[in-house]
Amino acid sequence: MKKTAVVILNYNGKKFLEDFLPTVIDKSKDIADIWVADNNSSDGSVELLKSKFPEVNLIINKVNGGYTTGYNLALKQIEAEYYVLLNSDIEVTDNWIEPVIELMDSDKNIAACQPKIRSFYEKDKFEYAGASGGFIDKYGYPFCRGRLFQSLETDTGQYNDAVEVFWASGACMFVRADLFHEYGGLDDDFFAHMEEIDLCWRLKNYGHKIMVCPSSTVFHVGGGTLPKNSPRKTYLNFRNNFSLLYKNLPANRLFQVFALRLLLDGVAGIKFLLEGGFQDFLAVIKAHFYFYRNIGKLRNKRKKLKQGKVSQIYDGNIVVEHYLKRKNRFSDLEM
Repeated sequence: MKKTAVVILNYNGKKFLEDFLPTVIDKSKDIADIWVADNNSSDGSVELLKSKFPEVNLIINKVNGGYTTGYNLALKQIEAEYYVLLNSDIEVTDNWIEPVIELMDSDKNIAACQPKIRSFYEKDKFEYAGASGGFIDKYGYPFCRGRLFQSLETDTGQYNDAVEVFWASGACMFVRADLFHEYGGLDDDFFAHMEEIDLCWRLKNYGHKIMVCPSSTVFHVGGGTLPKNSPRKTYLNFRNNFSLLYKNLPANRLFQVFALRLLLDGVAGIKFLLEGGFQDFLAVIKAHFYFYRNIGKLRNKRKKLKQGKVSQIYDGNIVVEHYLKRKNRFSDLEM
């Protein structure tokens, strides 16, 4: 058993496995055990793995419980010091594991870390899901070093320093196995989207660090499971964002944040409607009703967790900064 386990969660991603798994094996096998956890695929993924990649450890989940339950079920069966939660649509590069593990080994308080994530299709640009480290503003809107909403920066080395961030991308997250299990893993109810932010916030509330290590680089296709313009994706993003705020915000911030978010989410819904996205408009409403119906369940989760003031939260409104003040680069913000 190696100290690092690279774990790819797959659901009907046969084409991605064919395209990217050989490179993962080639560039990782000497330093990490490689696992694929299949979420009850129906596209022949399992048959492909058994026939063409027998050296890969295979876990077959009986149901598709999304990113959250899929990983929770799989990681209970894997022993390692570090897990690498790796999307199937990622192209890894030479020396992509070693710098991250070296950084985490240097400080036992680092709970999770991500490499620099650039776009597979525009390789000089940062990729939406993580870029060079994730942050969040005080109203719960996530953004990255290299990405504000849909505005993606070209990577010119401007964010090449390893720094503490608020969240590490679930597309390629290195996490200490013992802390992952100690603090409850991923929230099964999230299914997918923002579950990594919820986990990182939880870890930070208990005093741990989240880092980015840009000396490691991977390339991400993105939108592999749900396309970017998907009402289902809109629903999960709005629903899970409300849930992670309610679970993790300190008590003295709850009312203020939710009062403004109700207004801003209403504006977002109207914007969807005016742009012809009626299904996205409905998705926002549906997400809010989910939150109201499940407030009791979320309150019970909140009671079991620690909340407090943590670092790397942007003390401003990223919506105002980006859409009204026209700030398109992370470096334009006064962090």
